[in-house]
Amino acid sequence: MVQEHDAGSTGPAIPGRVSGAAADVDRASPGRAPSPCNIAAALPQLAAQAPERVAMRCPGRDGRYAVSLTYGELDSRSDAIAAGLAARGIVRGTRTVLMVRPTPEFFLLMFALFKAGAVPVLVDPGIDRRALKQCLGEARPEAFIGIPLAQFARVLLGWAKAARTSITTGRFAWLADATLARIEREGAASGPQLVDTQPDDVAAILFTSGSTGVPKGVVYRHRHFVAQIDMLRDAFGIAPGGIDFPTFPPFALFDPALGLTSIIPDMDPTRPAEADPRKLHAAIGRFGVDQLFGSPALMRVLADHGAPLPTLRRVTAAGAPVPPDVVARMLDLLPEDAHFWTPYGATECLPVAVIEGRELLALRERTERGAGTCVGRPVPPNEVRIISIGDDPIEAWSEDLLAAPGEVGEITVAGPSATDSYFNRDAQTRLAKIVEALPGGGTRVIHRMGDLGCFDADGRLWFCGRKSQRVETADGPLYTEQVEPVFNTHPEVHRTALVGIGPAGRQVPVLCVEANAGVAQAGQARIANELRRLGEGFVHTARITLILFHPGFPVDIRHNAKIARETLSAWAATRVG
Repeated sequence: MVQEHDAGSTGPAIPGRVSGAAADVDRASPGRAPSPCNIAAALPQLAAQAPERVAMRCPGRDGRYAVSLTYGELDSRSDAIAAGLAARGIVRGTRTVLMVRPTPEFFLLMFALFKAGAVPVLVDPGIDRRALKQCLGEARPEAFIGIPLAQFARVLLGWAKAARTSITTGRFAWLADATLARIEREGAASGPQLVDTQPDDVAAILFTSGSTGVPKGVVYRHRHFVAQIDMLRDAFGIAPGGIDFPTFPPFALFDPALGLTSIIPDMDPTRPAEADPRKLHAAIGRFGVDQLFGSPALMRVLADHGAPLPTLRRVTAAGAPVPPDVVARMLDLLPEDAHFWTPYGATECLPVAVIEGRELLALRERTERGAGTCVGRPVPPNEVRIISIGDDPIEAWSEDLLAAPGEVGEITVAGPSATDSYFNRDAQTRLAKIVEALPGGGTRVIHRMGDLGCFDADGRLWFCGRKSQRVETADGPLYTEQVEPVFNTHPEVHRTALVGIGPAGRQVPVLCVEANAGVAQAGQARIANELRRLGEGFVHTARITLILFHPGFPVDIRHNAKIARETLSAWAATRVG
């Protein structure tokens, strides 16, 4: 099954060609040399046009937004830091671990590294310590930049042993070669810094959340970032001058290239479910925020708080399917002309498809009857195709791989933001990538999402669950997103998770249930019986009779939304015996 958009090109970027805000400025300035293919290329031009415009505001330790950076400051200070880093050997191609909280230093450093052509390496600091050490070892970093606590952990726990240079954001150079302040002073007189990065140059290594295993380092090339900016702008109608509230800090890096002002939330970005809605509302109202990005967990916080959000015109929720009740309540809190978008994608490829909240709610009944979750239509110029389910590598594309129309299969994507490989993970790269020969010559890389889905007759893509989390019973497969929404309609159920026990092909399906707060343990037997009767109404859920109650599902560290079904499966196996 295939769904594609013809707009644009899915082939390799043309060397020297720049799209997005930087390209717009270049076209308006005849005679200027084309900017490098670099997410930072727009910054010096925007700074020249509006040096006093605020690029971002960050909360201080007291929660007050006393710290801000104008476009001029962000540009000149990142230039100084880039020059100072270069003097210390952090130059084009240098893999550099960055462990800095979402403060001005984080954004200054990211843009400095992009300008230098260095390769920032980002890993979620909240993941398991052993996994974190493994990720940092695999990345083979040559430099390490972090807060004092990260530097202490680096020395104590043996992180990033290959790093030859270390820089701290602290006031003193304890356990590091230099402070960031010194680096900036040393480069202050060096002038503009922007190396001539090419589309295929490695721009960053971004580790996945590890929600279904040890995180993998996704290799981002500069063309991937530039393509993402174009696709996001076009998909959501983003215009310069807006005020953004990115509750997932890395997304704030897109804002300068889009001509937006970022208001960095006063919250722990690794725990969005624990964010204080009063602080969020205070910042949104004070600065007239008109667009917000967050995880489903963050959206639930705002929905539960229940206060109107009159300034917002665009809300984007990603990271996992957003429960329909959360979408409905958020739309009630937004102005009538506001949009609630739920894009579908992954670290390896974003955005893939998108759907607006009102259309999602119109399809709610189909979701609750086991169709899966609709994630909308592919974002141009992506080509999304469904292939038959398999767990083996696929070296070359063939039309024989395609699933039958309407059949659930694995989602694949070819497009300008689809990444090519994982760093130092050849086996995982072979499992996730397919090489396709193009009719006019050359090849492109297709990314296997590891997600299951299908297209409906109207060309909408439906997400049916992770491939690795499907339950293979003797009577056929069961898919999480076709099962769980049926049971999630019970008024006393917060959420459910389908897991399997036993060998593939003979797995026993188990429904794990997290009840609403306040539901007494004594009522669990009654709820279980009601869930079984609810499941009897559909062919695929009628097979599920084993129900276990769990006090609180484990979720991913990045979005607090993806359920760790592998962990629940192991837990269920101990309960069933």
